[in-house]
Amino acid sequence: MLLTADRRSASPLARAASFVLALALLGLVCFAAFYFLDYRWAWRPVWDYRALFWQGWLATLAISALAIPLSIALGLAFALARRAPLLPLRDFARLFVEITRGTPLLVQIYFYWYIFGQQLSRDYRFLAGALILASFSGAYISEVIRAGIESVGRSQLESARAIGLTRGQTYRHVIFPQALRQVLPPLAGQCASIIKDSSLLSVLGLGEFTQAAGEVTSFTYSAFESYIPVALGYLVLTLPISLWTQRLEASAHFET
Repeated sequence: MLLTADRRSASPLARAASFVLALALLGLVCFAAFYFLDYRWAWRPVWDYRALFWQGWLATLAISALAIPLSIALGLAFALARRAPLLPLRDFARLFVEITRGTPLLVQIYFYWYIFGQQLSRDYRFLAGALILASFSGAYISEVIRAGIESVGRSQLESARAIGLTRGQTYRHVIFPQALRQVLPPLAGQCASIIKDSSLLSVLGLGEFTQAAGEVTSFTYSAFESYIPVALGYLVLTLPISLWTQRLEASAHFET
């Protein structure tokens, strides 16, 4: 049956039929929009630059592969710093997180590059872009991790101290195992955002996916045909993360 309150209770056939129906509806809406616009497609000129798209997609993949683990490491470090017994360390972490979350990523890209990046060769734009992206996303991830840590009941922390666990042992054996289940879904969502935010690094002249689409557009004057592959390319990178998140939510029975 296609009518059900819980997707997990639907049969595989019903889920497949629902997906095909939704995909057909989306295709119909897109077709109707372009039909009324009377748009004439020009794919052949864009196809000639397929190698440029491929290089840009690989560059985006490489940037994301570097930025994601760095941002998680920074997020964990700042989340722990926000709970450190040393007051100046807590204030520094809080100040960094609030400033980073309160300013646009594009502004930070220009700021970090023209203040610090000018001291480096232009060959380091790839590394600089990944570090800027990791710094920005790390601030958001730190709040996700901190919320997960604070979701652990205070009584459990007091019980850990009562049995003689050190602060490090408490985090390792009590806090992190419970917090991890809570932070995985939003953490996976933030990882998908990192991939999409990498498109802003095109302002550095970095040859990533969006930059490649801009160059193809300038060569062919085919904007739709140039950016549709970009949208599909980002979906290829982010959709597995989204599906993985949904699987985690289903297995752990997260309420949304």
